[in-house]
Amino acid sequence: MATEVAPRGVAIVTGARRGIGRAICVELAAAGFDVAVADVMSDEGGAETVKLVGERGRKARFYQLDISKTESYADFLARVEADLGVVNCLVNNAGVQVSERGDLLDVSEESFDRLLDINLRGTFFLTQAVARRMAERKVSPQERAIVFITSANAHLVSPEKGPYCISKAGLSMASQQFALRLAEYGIHVYEIRPGLIRTDMTADVVERYSDGIESGALSAIRRWGQPEDIARGIATLVVGGIPFSTGDVYNIGGGMQVPRL
Repeated sequence: MATEVAPRGVAIVTGARRGIGRAICVELAAAGFDVAVADVMSDEGGAETVKLVGERGRKARFYQLDISKTESYADFLARVEADLGVVNCLVNNAGVQVSERGDLLDVSEESFDRLLDINLRGTFFLTQAVARRMAERKVSPQERAIVFITSANAHLVSPEKGPYCISKAGLSMASQQFALRLAEYGIHVYEIRPGLIRTDMTADVVERYSDGIESGALSAIRRWGQPEDIARGIATLVVGGIPFSTGDVYNIGGGMQVPRL
């Protein structure tokens, strides 16, 4: 039986049909949010996420959204508000990895543009569209928050996936820019930098990193991170668990991001 919690309005979560996105949706539902489950693909994964949110006692709808298509935002946001209500939270989780890891000197313009169109440009302009609507309602009875999920690669360099790192570093700056611009409206902005999290996106590097994680060479906490680790951190922030914070970076990587000598 779902525990009664105060309603907090609507949260939009992008890239929400599986992995970290799904875990975020479920955790935010448990915290009192109805959830707009947005993803570029419409399949049984999105339906499962909607089902899991419903089991937490909150409303959810699935929306097929390609965040690189900026012309679709107005219709998307209008449908979310008509279906679910006022949006008080945006979690920018959608993103793609490089299609093939390889030499930085061989990166093509096409692959670079594709990745930045989604990870950086799309996320920036979706945030802008949501922020404008939030700013029009200068006062809200609930906490309002925007979250950028970047990566340890916003700071840690991996030349074999250079465009990905560049996109996440750009998002890190975007997070701070929006934090300063939106503070006057009481909208908090946070950056989450996951470390090595066990998801479909990291499936191809499990063998590469597992020994280092288990030995402590890569991670002080000697296990792979799980999507729920990220989701719980986000839920803590967006419900006002750390109220004197905006524009701040939160590393959730088991100590992987701590500089070592």
